[in-house]
Amino acid sequence: MHAPTLTPTPEAAAPANAPLPFELVCPAGSLPALKAAVDNGASCVYLGLRDATNARNFAGLNFDEAAIASGIAYAHARGCKVFMALNTYPQAANPAPWRAAVDKAVDLGVDAVILADPGLMQYAAQHHPRLRLHLSVQGSATSADAINFYREQFGIVRAVLPRVLAMEQVRRVIDRTPVEIEVFGFGSLCVMVEGRCALSSYVTGESPNTHGVCSPPKSVRWQETPKGLESRLNGVLIDRYAPGENAGYPTLCKGRFDVAEDKNYYAIEEPTSLNTLELLPELMKIGVRAVKIEGRQRSPAYAAQVTKVWREAIDNCLADPLRYSPKTAWMASLDEVAEGQQHTLGAYHRPWK
Repeated sequence: MHAPTLTPTPEAAAPANAPLPFELVCPAGSLPALKAAVDNGASCVYLGLRDATNARNFAGLNFDEAAIASGIAYAHARGCKVFMALNTYPQAANPAPWRAAVDKAVDLGVDAVILADPGLMQYAAQHHPRLRLHLSVQGSATSADAINFYREQFGIVRAVLPRVLAMEQVRRVIDRTPVEIEVFGFGSLCVMVEGRCALSSYVTGESPNTHGVCSPPKSVRWQETPKGLESRLNGVLIDRYAPGENAGYPTLCKGRFDVAEDKNYYAIEEPTSLNTLELLPELMKIGVRAVKIEGRQRSPAYAAQVTKVWREAIDNCLADPLRYSPKTAWMASLDEVAEGQQHTLGAYHRPWK
């Protein structure tokens, strides 16, 4: 493999001493969600096609070409960038849909594509050398060496870090690579190193890395029983809920299991949302380029509410980082839409389970 010859983007061509803006990257699972994020202060939105090329492949979500064109026009008119997530792995027997999706992204005028597969990166670099490439969290790059490899071979300019690194590890990565680093700031917390999880594949026979969803809707079943409401994934009991208890979408990693003779508990991780509002000054200080909001499967109202809070918090922190602290109203607003209505700092500030 050989590194492609790339034409610098306007940002890349800026003077070395010119600070790049801290970006807020927000989810867009639909055109209304895209507009809600843009209207409430997103710097960038990310979206996917209605197929297995993206990792939120749910029925009723995502974009056709007409909706993408409309969304790009709406976002660009308001100074917001649009990224396309092509962050699953091409099928060995038929890689054509993924390559066609890269071509489509260029034709539509997206600002960057988010890729996980090295072969697809090579295709993009060779056929569209001016296209800005971001390394997806699904690429599982947790070290500067891995990120620099993708830069040298394919011209990656930004990497999204998996949600398993402590703050000091994030800082060390940033210190050792010229690639822009994007981290997750809010949303459902994946407890695995993204791109390496085989739990869903084990239970359903379909991997999220190739089919685009952790728990395929066709495999999800809910059933009222004398013991309570049960959720099952391909027949496997994931959880059982007491009357009035909040029931989450069943994923194997966040199910409750018999972990001891007399204990039923979240064996891997309890359902909760990552919320790093209090870490904003530190994230900015160590050189994080962008903070990402998870939730393309969520509603336009979610996109509006979370984007609004984070826009206000980022502006507040940029204006006076030394006196910054999260407002109670911000935290309450985010907890309303958090998974399990609770939040955590995840791996940033605590040992992993």
